[in-house]
Amino acid sequence: MRVLFLGDIVGRPGREAVLREMPRLRDELALDFVVVNGENAAHGFGITPGMCDDLFDAGVDVITGGNHSWDKQEILDYIDGEPRLLRPLNFPSGTPGKGTGVYETARGERVLILNVMCRLFMEPLDDPFDALERSLPPGAPGEVGFDFVLVDMHGEATSEKMGIGHFCDGRASLVVGTHTHVPTADHRILDGGTAYQTDAGMCGDYNSIIGMATQPALDRFLGRLPKPRLKPAEGEASLSGTVVETDDKTGLAKTIRPLRVGGSLSAAWPKI
Repeated sequence: MRVLFLGDIVGRPGREAVLREMPRLRDELALDFVVVNGENAAHGFGITPGMCDDLFDAGVDVITGGNHSWDKQEILDYIDGEPRLLRPLNFPSGTPGKGTGVYETARGERVLILNVMCRLFMEPLDDPFDALERSLPPGAPGEVGFDFVLVDMHGEATSEKMGIGHFCDGRASLVVGTHTHVPTADHRILDGGTAYQTDAGMCGDYNSIIGMATQPALDRFLGRLPKPRLKPAEGEASLSGTVVETDDKTGLAKTIRPLRVGGSLSAAWPKI
C-alpha cells in the first residue's frame, strides 16, 4: 500500500498548490491514500469547512489538525459531522470532533489514522503517550486488521517526537511530525518496521519565516511595537511531505521517501 502525507498547509499559496497538484500526485505516484495536515490553511490560522470540502474534492482522504484547529469558529459544528477531519486525540474529554478514525480505500484497504499533540513547549494537554497507548492496536497493523496505521504527532520538540516514534515502533506504518514547518532529513525505518520522520515540513512559501511574511515576523523578533500581525507569505509554495510503501502482509513500512514539489526548496520526487 502506498500513502502520501503532506505537512501543514499554510495560507492561500499552500492550499492552491495542494489543490493543483493533488490529481497529478495521486495518478503519477499511484497513491492509495492521502493525508494532509490542514491546521494553518485559513490565512495561517485554522481551517474552514469550505477549505476542507475543496481538499476532499481534490483527492485528499483525511485532514489532521493541531494547536490551531479551533481558530475558525465555524469548524466547531463542522468537525462533529465530518469524520475525515481530525483534531488531536489528547484534547480533553468533551472537545468537538475526534482524534482518530478508520477509513477504507477504493480497493477496500483499512487505514487507521491517529492525530496527537505533543506537550513540550506546547499547550498542556493530556499525555500523548497515554492517548496513543489506549488507541494504538497491540501489534503490527496487518496482525490486527489494518493495512496502514498512521500517527501525526503535532509538536515542537524533536526529542518528544522521536520518543513517540520509538514508542509506536512496530505498531504503526508511519509516525510523522507536523507543526515546525521545516522538513527534517531523518526519514527512516525504525527497528520494528515503522517509517519515521520528525517533521514533514509545510505546504507553503519557504521564502518566509516558517510560512509567514518575513518582515512582520522579523519585527516581532526585533521587539518593535506595536506587535505586528502575522500573515502568510504569498510567493510560490513548495509541497513538502513523505511517501510510504508498506508490506501487504504486515502493514509495516518497506520504504519511506521525501516529496518536495515547487517553490524554493530543492525538488524531491519518490522513485516508484
